[in-house]
Amino acid sequence: MYILKGFSMTMRYDKTAKKKATTLSINSDLLAKVKELDINISAVLQESLEKEFILQKEKRWKKENKEAIENYNKYVEEHGVFGEEFRIW
Repeated sequence: MYILKGFSMTMRYDKTAKKKATTLSINSDLLAKVKELDINISAVLQESLEKEFILQKEKRWKKENKEAIENYNKYVEEHGVFGEEFRIW
């Protein structure tokens, strides 16, 4: 058993927070084509930003905890994990 073989970031943001208007610059041709397809720009941007936020938080966490993770994984390689002798799988 090692840390970060299947890492999942669960820390998110307050999804109930009030929305705030903002100004963005977008390629004009792309914007026109998106509007033709009735794509909800706000929803797509919010979903994309959430994914990027989670990705960046994960990267930061891994970087900040790199030494501890390496030390733990080295310990497991040398000593195994607690209760390993009782596992039946």
